[in-house]
Amino acid sequence: MSARDDPNAPGSAVTGSRIVRRSPVVGCALPSDLHPVLRRVYAARGVRTSEELALSLDRLCPPGALGGIERAAGLLAEAVEGDGRILFVGDFDADGASSCAVGVLGLRALGACQVHYLVPNRFEFGYGLTPEIVAVAADWRPDLLITVDNGTGSIAGVAQARERGFRVLITDHHLPGTELPAADAIVNPNLPGDGFPSKHLAGVGVIFYVLSALRARLRETGWFRRRGVEVPNLAFLLDLVALGTVADVVPLDRNNRILVAQGLARIRAGRCRPGVAALLEVAGRRRAQVVAADLAFAAAPRLNAAGRLEDMSLGIECLLTPSPDAARDMALRLDTLNRERRAIEREMHGQALAALEELPQDPGDPALPAGLCLYDERWHQGVIGILAARIRERFHRPVIAFAPAGDELKGSARSVPGLHIRDTLEAVAGCRPGLLGRFGGHAMAAGLSLAPRDLPAFRRAFEEEVQRRLGPADLQGTLYTDGALAASELNLGLARLLRDAGPWGQGFPEPRFDGTFEVLGQRVVGDGHLKFTVRPLDGDRCVEAIAFRTPAPDEPLRRARLAFRLDVNEYRGACSAQLLVERIEAL
Repeated sequence: MSARDDPNAPGSAVTGSRIVRRSPVVGCALPSDLHPVLRRVYAARGVRTSEELALSLDRLCPPGALGGIERAAGLLAEAVEGDGRILFVGDFDADGASSCAVGVLGLRALGACQVHYLVPNRFEFGYGLTPEIVAVAADWRPDLLITVDNGTGSIAGVAQARERGFRVLITDHHLPGTELPAADAIVNPNLPGDGFPSKHLAGVGVIFYVLSALRARLRETGWFRRRGVEVPNLAFLLDLVALGTVADVVPLDRNNRILVAQGLARIRAGRCRPGVAALLEVAGRRRAQVVAADLAFAAAPRLNAAGRLEDMSLGIECLLTPSPDAARDMALRLDTLNRERRAIEREMHGQALAALEELPQDPGDPALPAGLCLYDERWHQGVIGILAARIRERFHRPVIAFAPAGDELKGSARSVPGLHIRDTLEAVAGCRPGLLGRFGGHAMAAGLSLAPRDLPAFRRAFEEEVQRRLGPADLQGTLYTDGALAASELNLGLARLLRDAGPWGQGFPEPRFDGTFEVLGQRVVGDGHLKFTVRPLDGDRCVEAIAFRTPAPDEPLRRARLAFRLDVNEYRGACSAQLLVERIEAL
């Protein structure tokens, strides 16, 4: 099975962007024995020397470089050595779930005895450390409250927690607003003035770093020596760190690539949590051959399904349990939820496209709004983020999808390269005070809330702000490729080499190529996927190709320019090279 042979994979190859080849790179000093295609690919991603390809743990940025981490380690050490009650407050996505599991498992391994977690139900409490969540947390009587993957914007919640006498440690990676909460310590590489070299840590990466600093502090105080135990190796958490990092689609700079590569290595070697193994198994993935795309398109969506439709506690428990049988039972439940989520998404997607029928369908048409705001009272607030991403793929512009949430609207935004969506929302809020409720997020994704009556005004303000920030070329989209492959290079050996040369992901994209082919046959398979056989113009060897979620063209293809990834396809135990087609230009 292909790494992207999954209903959660990217959409139709017909509506893709224009194909543009990356410019050749000169001046790199990569090893001469690297395959020339791989040298070309690495160089195009900014890799210049063999040292940059070294992904061992000793190449990680040091924990001490992360602002606030010494204060955080002190708070945690005091709680652990004093047998304090420690409560994690998580988030309801895969990064939040894995962050919570890493925190709980890590503290227990370091000797904490009273560690619990609380994850807000998105439908009752919304996002972050709100005063309402603090009131629920009070039932646990925590001595130390720790947020993971949230908290940077929780001004009121932190104030409420401090009033109740709880100490608060925030670990997060979301961009801060103009005011920071009055927590006892905040660890976030994106705080103003923080000098940490890797600004792209996911929430799970931040808590992993905090645990590393805590381990060093406890070693210094003699905690492990007094208890007569070995200093634990926190590498046992790296499969969860890899899962959360890939799931949150943060850029894979070198630091994140190290974390993901090490986590994948543990999974392949069978040294992962039973929950991770079970999620991959129910998705039909082979653990021994897992790549980052399997975490992104197989494990993460099933884990996310709990937070989207029910309660993320199910996902967290799946990651925490030491029992393979219990993990499999929970993974099967998560798989069922994911199927339900896909059915809801398909219905919402159809409704959104129907609502957009009167607009120009060509992304390059100037009459198409620069930013799209969509709302339907029937929509499920747990699925609007995926819907926004699908519509963005179709129209190549920033999209915000809204759903009703009590007496307000909840929105989920997805952006395009060149538009920082959180900064855009902040600009709208600055120009129109009182228009927006809460908002926050990253460059490419954000969440927000507003009153239903304000949706028309917000739609106008959002489109105007997007128009100020993006030009026509930004709204057409560009599919960058690493050039052509010779006919002789369309083989299983190179496909395997490229698959294993990652980890690939956001900011370090999987190799993509383009070329012109004769199309020898085509048919629709599965859930609307276009399968066809092609032959490169400079060779006589045929290769199979597939374009997911792509209808058969009105006229059979005879010759086409394809943008594709060279992939390993496994079917009934036999492996072959296959083109995963992302763009079709009929010739």
